[in-house]
Amino acid sequence: MRRDWAEREGEFSPTYYAHRGVDETSERIREALEHYVGTDGAILEVGCSSGRHLEHLRQSGFRNLTGIDLNDEAFDVMAEEYPDLYENGEFYVGAIEDVVPEFDDDRFDAVYSVETLQHVHPEDTWVFEELVRVADELLITVENEGNGATRGREGNEVSYVNDEFPLYHRNWKDVFSGLGAVQLIEEPGERDTFRTFRVMDGD
Repeated sequence: MRRDWAEREGEFSPTYYAHRGVDETSERIREALEHYVGTDGAILEVGCSSGRHLEHLRQSGFRNLTGIDLNDEAFDVMAEEYPDLYENGEFYVGAIEDVVPEFDDDRFDAVYSVETLQHVHPEDTWVFEELVRVADELLITVENEGNGATRGREGNEVSYVNDEFPLYHRNWKDVFSGLGAVQLIEEPGERDTFRTFRVMDGD
């Protein structure tokens, strides 16, 4: 699955997302980050693709922006479509399971994901604890937790995107509450559920 995402072309590719541009999710993430962290905060997006959400943050005054993506082409597209973001952000090519453990504790004021954590294999769920570890204040998930706003597929925990990629349905409140985070916002939508968590100091 990692290889397929790393080589993705056409639908769901970096170019595909760059052409979609800013959307309601971009706006909602910005609003939450402005409210809870502020534009001076250090922000990490896991699964940033070509950077459309990060570019919206940059245009809104955020300057300390970092992204991770499996597909190295994502950053070629970013350089073309969002050159200021590419030049001024910090970016890593690789799986979040490989990159995030290299960051120091509390490295970022906020960490967020958009339809990325839903693809993490059950054998790699340890990385969720790593995300909590590197997030000093806030964690945001915008993930498909099941079949739309009502969630749940009659007990099925996995479905497939276009019969290609597994999508693991998880209740992210359960996941991150179990790791000591406190949910602040839950907003079910037609496709994804938007959640914001306060990361609590383990001390």
